[in-house]
Amino acid sequence: MNKPWLPLQEHDNELFQLCERELLRQREGLELIASENFVSPQLLACVANPFTNKYAEGLPSKRYYGGCAVTDELERLAIARAKRLFKAEFANVQPHSGAQANSAALMALAAPGDTILGLDLAQGGHLTHGSPVNFSGKLYRAHFYGVCKETGRIDYDLVAAQARALKPKVIIAGASSYPRHIDFEAFHSISREVNARLLVDMAHIAGLVAADLHASPLPWADAVTTTTHKTLRGPRGGLILWDDVELTPALNRAVFPGTQGGPLQHVIAAKALCFKEASEAAFRTYQQAVVNNCRALAAVLVAQGMQLVTGGTDNHLLLIDLRHGKLSGKDFEQTLERVAITANKNMIPGDQRSPFVTSGLRIGTAAVTSRGMGIAAMGSIAAFLVRTHENHNNAQYLDELRQEVLALAQRFPLYPHW
Repeated sequence: MNKPWLPLQEHDNELFQLCERELLRQREGLELIASENFVSPQLLACVANPFTNKYAEGLPSKRYYGGCAVTDELERLAIARAKRLFKAEFANVQPHSGAQANSAALMALAAPGDTILGLDLAQGGHLTHGSPVNFSGKLYRAHFYGVCKETGRIDYDLVAAQARALKPKVIIAGASSYPRHIDFEAFHSISREVNARLLVDMAHIAGLVAADLHASPLPWADAVTTTTHKTLRGPRGGLILWDDVELTPALNRAVFPGTQGGPLQHVIAAKALCFKEASEAAFRTYQQAVVNNCRALAAVLVAQGMQLVTGGTDNHLLLIDLRHGKLSGKDFEQTLERVAITANKNMIPGDQRSPFVTSGLRIGTAAVTSRGMGIAAMGSIAAFLVRTHENHNNAQYLDELRQEVLALAQRFPLYPHW
């Protein structure tokens, strides 16, 4: 199978070499960033398609440009597959990203100046859930709930108490670094008690939801947003799902013309393929392996003395608590890169360090599972993490450890036909 970027070699060798170097980086090391994954070669090739040439502002059969007959069929196909996969009544496949999807959903559910209540960024939330540096914190009166100091888990009674006091227009459920199941029914009950809309951001767990390994937010939320990459293992993009027909005009208008112009139809083609792949039995097997691997990785790390937020995980990610260790999150991330392991620093509940330094490290198993790694490999990866942490000042040791990491990666080749 030819690489999709192969024609660049003669046309633009400088760009071609960058693509080759990035493929080599992904192949040689271990990708443990929880928000990253490896798409199928078919999906990667699908992004390079003729729909990249087409402007298609508006919705199928309601376009502002001519020549959209085939484009309309494409978008209807993607919508139908998204609805079927997540058992939703309605879908908008146009958002360019999860952040764009959240922007549109908030625009549809609230007005500037309204009060919103979301999970604190420093305790597992996302920038678009009300951070003061983000549009969500600038346009809305943002307040935050957190997690229990002792357990690291969401305390739904405390969320309810805050909601009663604040009377928010929108409550946002969902997280970017929360290793436990989220009780969407409990959030629904809270939102209805205070007459708030419930917006669920399931970007990180969408693949688990599609595989029925995490409860779906669709029966409980007014609107659900997600990315199409991460655990869903599709192209980088966004998606909005909902069941209430009365919200349809507001949500569609909030995407276009509210927050963006022409949709990326070539990416929507890849989204359609993603939804098809995620509906197959093999995808559920894969998602179960992601969860099993993450739990196994967590168990070995705990056994070897690492502290984890909440003590473990229910999903695809875990958070290492470094407050009592030798390294900050930033230092650990940079040291791991020396041994060809990619992870990301992350704030943890009660973190006293800045967001640029952090006291935590976020680890995910979606990408390494896509390469075919299983429980045995998780034991090796856990040992790599612990040994890197304990020997961070020993350059020769890290060089030798890097060779072990490269050897493990070679046993599970990425895109072996390229």
